[in-house]
Amino acid sequence: MSITSAKYVGSFPDFSKCPKDNVPEYAFIGRSNVGKSSLINLLTQRKSLAKTSSTPGKTQMINYFFIDEAWYLVDLPGYGYAKLSKKHRASLKKMVQEYMKNRLQLVNAFVLIDSRIQPQQIDLDFVNFLGEHQVPFSLVFTKVDKQSNQKTMANIEAFKTEMRTSWQELPPIFPTSSIANVGGEALMEYIDGINGKLQAEQRNGN
Repeated sequence: MSITSAKYVGSFPDFSKCPKDNVPEYAFIGRSNVGKSSLINLLTQRKSLAKTSSTPGKTQMINYFFIDEAWYLVDLPGYGYAKLSKKHRASLKKMVQEYMKNRLQLVNAFVLIDSRIQPQQIDLDFVNFLGEHQVPFSLVFTKVDKQSNQKTMANIEAFKTEMRTSWQELPPIFPTSSIANVGGEALMEYIDGINGKLQAEQRNGN
């Protein structure tokens, strides 16, 4: 599956102001500087659809992109950016959590994790929050080109081991690299599969 059209719709300060139509939404989120904007640009094959920056913490609203006139790609603020004020971080956290808990159109959240590092408690806490609120999600390990495949797999296995302490079933996992063009096709096929199921349910009146 390849994207033929990607249109910026708007940026919104909270979930209640997001588009009102009943279009499937796929949200992308992760720690600041995890490579979220680069991955979005890889998936959409647009070099500057999502703004990339060497300075973390640039995304501070709920950003919507209309993909193939069929679904929304939602770019959410990163978490864990220490240079923002405590009050500002709390405000962004609340905005993201309210979106995750209340946005009925959200069909999957892609949680981005830096494949170069050992499991971080902030990432584990976020996926546990999603689990507590029954938000469907997948894990996307980024920057796999930055180290050996052995190191990448070791860090992914370490994250899975941590999750197994409180999870009976693990979510889908996608290793990716925006630089080496790794994993984008698998992600798009996954999204296409979900959209196909949703369309079949609509045709069957479910």
